[in-house]
Amino acid sequence: MVLAEVTGSLAAVGYGLAAIGPGIGVGIVFASYIQSTARQPESAGLTRTYMFLGFAVVEALALLGIAFGFVFGN
Repeated sequence: MVLAEVTGSLAAVGYGLAAIGPGIGVGIVFASYIQSTARQPESAGLTRTYMFLGFAVVEALALLGIAFGFVFGN
């Protein structure tokens, strides 16, 4: 006797779990930028470039996670 049956893809659950890492990473990148700017305000222009570079790299992981969810979700 089957009490409950799960149908469909668990890709959404997998992507939800995979999005935790990039979410934490984005928080760390922006927190580090704010901290470095507060410590040395004259270097804000230089570190802003590195902030956006770090943000782009971390967000690429989230995009890979959603792409793999669609590819391997079947």
